[in-house]
Amino acid sequence: MSSVYGLNVPNDWEVVALDQIKSDEKKALISGPFGSNISAKYFTPTGVPVIRGNNLSLDVFTRFKENGFVFVSPEKADELGTWAQADDIIFTAVGTLGQIGLLSDNQDYPRYIISNKQIRLRLNQEKVTPQFVYYWLASDLMQEVIEQRNTGSSVPLINLGVVKNLLIPLPPLPVQKAIASVLSSLDDKIDLLHRQNKTLEAMAETLFRQWFIEEAKEDWEEKTIGDIFTIKGGGTPSTKEPSYWDGSIAWTSPRDLSTAKSLYMFSTERTITELGLTKVSSGLLPVGTLLMSSRAPIGYLALTDIEVAVNQGYIAILKHDLYSNEFMYLWCKANMELIKNSGNGSVFQEISKASFRELPFVCPPESLLKRFNGYCINWFSKIKLNAKQIQTLENLRDTLLPKLMSGEVRVQYQTEEVA
Repeated sequence: MSSVYGLNVPNDWEVVALDQIKSDEKKALISGPFGSNISAKYFTPTGVPVIRGNNLSLDVFTRFKENGFVFVSPEKADELGTWAQADDIIFTAVGTLGQIGLLSDNQDYPRYIISNKQIRLRLNQEKVTPQFVYYWLASDLMQEVIEQRNTGSSVPLINLGVVKNLLIPLPPLPVQKAIASVLSSLDDKIDLLHRQNKTLEAMAETLFRQWFIEEAKEDWEEKTIGDIFTIKGGGTPSTKEPSYWDGSIAWTSPRDLSTAKSLYMFSTERTITELGLTKVSSGLLPVGTLLMSSRAPIGYLALTDIEVAVNQGYIAILKHDLYSNEFMYLWCKANMELIKNSGNGSVFQEISKASFRELPFVCPPESLLKRFNGYCINWFSKIKLNAKQIQTLENLRDTLLPKLMSGEVRVQYQTEEVA
């Protein structure tokens, strides 16, 4: 067995530097233009999109984010010459090191340019398949390797020399394609489920807005949130007391929601003990509680699928017999501007439980709520089912990725016949 960055790979696999698999064309590996050549004064409403750090990700599943672009004119793009196209690998060179992107054939634009904080690698596809290279570079191992090669002092930085010398294990091309196919098929299924969930949630939001905002009647009774719902806060057991932590009870802070991929909470980063739970005034909240972050920032939302204790950065809305928390999730989304405007604070905005309880709440008739729940609950049940399947598939992919890349798990492949 040979080894690359401590990972054992089969002896019949090569270990090569990225410089050895780049395209034979000139400028196959390039950094972005000098900063002053691509400053805001050159941006235009439309034109050629500029790839920046916000278009890349540390998540191997997110190959490229097709939003948040700035644009330059085609003439300026030609002048800069830092083109990127399908099958190119993009690195963040300044800032969040380890961010990797891969452009595909079905992107929204035919060509892009990279910003002054990115590096672009074009590959020799007679030697490698781009998807295989991407999965290797986006793996947890390689994110750590890239971060360790930071050459910056105040701002994280890598240069062309770092990128071209990064190593990659290289099985025969048919094996690369087979490995990429296995991982891509999992990603495609995950992507399909995510898109289904976006569609289902959009349907629920549309129906909510039509029935309870656009067609709301003037004679519907107005109360406050506190008149109807039970609102809870939370707390943090002392982190200096080990006996409070690492038990069997889920405990959440808004940090869990900042990285959440689903509106449902299935687990938490941290846990507490029974003794720790005694230090949380609201105790253990039931399944189906709606959580909303109350500060830094206001407005992260989650529906709990587990019993959970919460910290002081949450407002927790307990389940109501008539108003489902799926309904309240949609209500909070539709009224988020009102919620945020009710916050205060000099350092960061925060909405207190008292302020949240005082928010106005218009009460629709019970018959309309029951009709809405008849649709909505089914949609949200499907969203939750999809979210659980996504979690299972992501765990499978994350388990398979290092095993496939190291040759520990072998894939079957067909050799291409030459006519």
